[in-house]
Amino acid sequence: MARDYSGSQMHHQLEAKRRRLTWILGVSALCILFYVLGAWQATPSTQYDLYTKVGCNNNTAMSDNNGNASLSNPSIDLDFASHHQIDIESSKTVSQFPPCDMSYSEYTPCQDKVRGRKFDRDMMKYRERHCPSKEELLLCLIPAPPNYKTPFKWPQSRDYAWYNNIPHKELSIEKAIQNWIQVEGDRFRFPGGGTMFPRGADAYIDDIGELIPLTDGRIRTAVDTGCGVASFGAYLLKRNILTMSFAPRDTHEAQVQFALERGVPAMIGIMGSQRLPYPARAFDLAHCSRCLIPWSKNDGLYLTEVDRILRPGGYWVLSGPPIRWKNYWRGWERTKEDLKQEQDEIEDTAKRLCWKKVTEHNDLAIWQKPINHRECVKFKKRHGTPPLCKSQNPDTAWYRNLEACITPLPEATHATDVAGGELLKWPGRVVAVPPRISRGLVQGISVDRFVEDRELWHEKIAHYNRLITPFRSGRHRNIMDMNANFGGFAAALSKYPVWVMNVVPENSDPDTLGIIYERGLIGTYQDWCEGFSTYPRTYDLIHANGVFTMYQDRCDMTYILLEMDRILRPEGTVIFRDTVELLVKIKSITDGMRWKAQIVDHESGPFNPEKILVAVKTYWTGEATHKQP
Repeated sequence: MARDYSGSQMHHQLEAKRRRLTWILGVSALCILFYVLGAWQATPSTQYDLYTKVGCNNNTAMSDNNGNASLSNPSIDLDFASHHQIDIESSKTVSQFPPCDMSYSEYTPCQDKVRGRKFDRDMMKYRERHCPSKEELLLCLIPAPPNYKTPFKWPQSRDYAWYNNIPHKELSIEKAIQNWIQVEGDRFRFPGGGTMFPRGADAYIDDIGELIPLTDGRIRTAVDTGCGVASFGAYLLKRNILTMSFAPRDTHEAQVQFALERGVPAMIGIMGSQRLPYPARAFDLAHCSRCLIPWSKNDGLYLTEVDRILRPGGYWVLSGPPIRWKNYWRGWERTKEDLKQEQDEIEDTAKRLCWKKVTEHNDLAIWQKPINHRECVKFKKRHGTPPLCKSQNPDTAWYRNLEACITPLPEATHATDVAGGELLKWPGRVVAVPPRISRGLVQGISVDRFVEDRELWHEKIAHYNRLITPFRSGRHRNIMDMNANFGGFAAALSKYPVWVMNVVPENSDPDTLGIIYERGLIGTYQDWCEGFSTYPRTYDLIHANGVFTMYQDRCDMTYILLEMDRILRPEGTVIFRDTVELLVKIKSITDGMRWKAQIVDHESGPFNPEKILVAVKTYWTGEATHKQP
């Protein structure tokens, strides 16, 4: 039952409010009676993201004459604003946020190219995260390009994107012979090609599948370093493998932006001087296809980081230089001696990490991490570098410098034991109790607590499907959970045509991101006082469960909301879950952000003090300029 708790009717006379409240209480009593009798039925969804039930409340989601998402004026306006006021320290009060200049249309606050030039080029530090100071933060709305269109629905989006949404032809010209991307009239087409897979990503993945198991559910999570437009991750999805693809914001404009426009998971990121923002033992497979990462430099420090994030028994797949250097050295414009030395150094580093080389076949070389470190401990006593790390949390990855040591695996009793616990094949692992919980490796989290959370999400998703366009419709493809906990939201959505970026705030205690990966899901660490490593307009739906309770004393909530607006697509949806006090404050800010929002009841009914705010970002674009940024 949807009600608007946040509108202010303070100009009404006291007597009028008393009469109205008496009437409302009577209507509410009837609604509760209908609910108990089982007569409460969901109505069909509208074209856009919000709808409410009719009967006891006639609030409905509407669209304006231009087809833009909006909410009708509520017929029943319960005034909670005067009773639920809280002070958020230093929160900005802006009645209407103006649009930013069009030069900010592709603004990525923590990967700003101008700011990056101030930092050291050693180990690519200038391309790492460098966020703006408080004085540099923007109090405006990032505009969409003129003529922006709603992206194609999945799976069509894998192959097509609107040119006006990402008006960059650079890759179509520079990578023309490699079939990354082509311009066809008013749209881009993605043929599925890549530098090292001229026959297409599908055929390339089939080649890998001849060498390691890709389709039996053992390999579920993958990471693609230097991903290009993420065709590798896009075509792995049909094998039920979920890939975290990343690439830097560099001279090849908008690689990650193209990937997300296609409906494929991706982040802006780079292997530089710091750990990747993922926990230890996260991925079943890591992949590099001519990703230009100097694996043999810095004493193999980057391969040591890949080892940290690989699960026991996980695979590393490498194609491109220096593999098959005897055949390709002329085309790569390098000497045979240089390429041979590079491959020898990679082979040596892999050996010192205790990896086993599975095969080198045609253009592919594949290594495998051991399932435990029983033999590796003995090996390290004879070959000390890199040593096993001591006294550190292997999951700590937010602004943590790389270390020249091997992340030790949990102890194993027998040689055949999988360190940390063996995972079920997909899809069984998404519902199974993760080993980090069943083995008591995450303090304060019991099996009972996990199971209870898992079961609650079925009820929550059913409620969301009544509040917004149902997930099965394909209206939402790219989804973010800003405070993912155990990944229950993503797990409950795994049967729908969506994927979820599970975000665990870096200050969370306990840290649950490793649990999320053990469920066969993907995610990242993030501090929401800073910008997220993505382009504007890359998510269809954002889920914010308790985020503002967590951050209300840490940073200005206005800037968190503006960051959400930046990464949300026009006509995208946000679902907030929090206290009424905070939701009233949030709505007072989003009203000035061209959002249409409404507070509705918790799935358990009107007597639960936690409420839900559902908001839609309205469609608008920036003004055309002579030159796109």
